Amino acid sequence: MFFSLKKKDKFSYIEEGEGQPIVLLHGLMGELSNFSSLTNYFAERGYKVYAPELPIYSLPVISTNIKNIAKHVAKFVEEIVKEPAILVGNSLGGHIGLMVACHHPEFVKALCLTGSSGLYEKSFGETYPKRGNYEYVERKTREVFYDPAIATKEIVDDVFNTVNDRNKAIKTLYIARDAIKSNMKGDLIDIKIPVCLIWGKQDSVTPPEVAIEFEQELPDATLYWIDKCGHAPMMEHPELFNEILFKWLVEKQFNATTKA
Repeated sequence: MFFSLKKKDKFSYIEEGEGQPIVLLHGLMGELSNFSSLTNYFAERGYKVYAPELPIYSLPVISTNIKNIAKHVAKFVEEIVKEPAILVGNSLGGHIGLMVACHHPEFVKALCLTGSSGLYEKSFGETYPKRGNYEYVERKTREVFYDPAIATKEIVDDVFNTVNDRNKAIKTLYIARDAIKSNMKGDLIDIKIPVCLIWGKQDSVTPPEVAIEFEQELPDATLYWIDKCGHAPMMEHPELFNEILFKWLVEKQFNATTKA
């Protein structure tokens, strides 16, 4: 399904459905389309789904860090959503969600983290693709998924174009290094809201021990596993991901406007 992109002030975003607000946060090299199945599913079930474009490549280099992107998301919730929201983040998006929950808690009702950074991830030096080498980019992109076929030519082309754009490549490095530096282990105890952890058992970027540590350190976290799944469960197993998240939201009573 095609989603139209709205623009207001400094924000570009998708907005679908009506009801309880959910804000989707994509990863470092992710796209809004990574959440297309989730957007459809929840927009049809009494939720208003927002997916903002994160300013990873639009901030000045000196300001390109997780803290400033989290401020952007907090402003998005304040000015566009206009009420506390459920944040759903994959990879870097999860890290940003944690940062918003920690430093701007008035804007967050609950969190869903999937393949989230914030504690540990495979070192950037090992995973950053070589510029100009399409085959290498293709191999590294496919390694993110349990099923390499998920990495379509369109996804590989997007990653290839990013790493071969000098400005984007520099900012990607800044963000990746800041993600390592911005470890949130000491902050998790203060995030009291409910957190749903949905993790791929074969995630090689943020491996299973990361999910276990999140569950142990967060005061109100529930961990769900998806087998035969890598770093992006909402892309590899969208139906199961949606079922898990929907059931958890209902259990936590974030379903006041859910349709039958």
